[in-house]
Amino acid sequence: MCRSIKTLRPPFEDAVTDEDVRAAALQYVRKISGFRKPSQANSQAFDTAVDEVAAASQRLLDTLVIGPGRRAG
Repeated sequence: MCRSIKTLRPPFEDAVTDEDVRAAALQYVRKISGFRKPSQANSQAFDTAVDEVAAASQRLLDTLVIGPGRRAG
């Protein structure tokens, strides 16, 4: 699933931007919703989901420990 989403943690990626996290969240929401661009009736739910997935993803990256004591985020 979501093969176009790249891994955003070290050692795969050292400099992750907010745009990288949001792009991954957008790809995920597109995949699970089945919408590339939602209708006007669904745009609020779609945008909210992207925001929530991006925030959860950033929290995950911020708290991951990669290697001996090294934080991912």
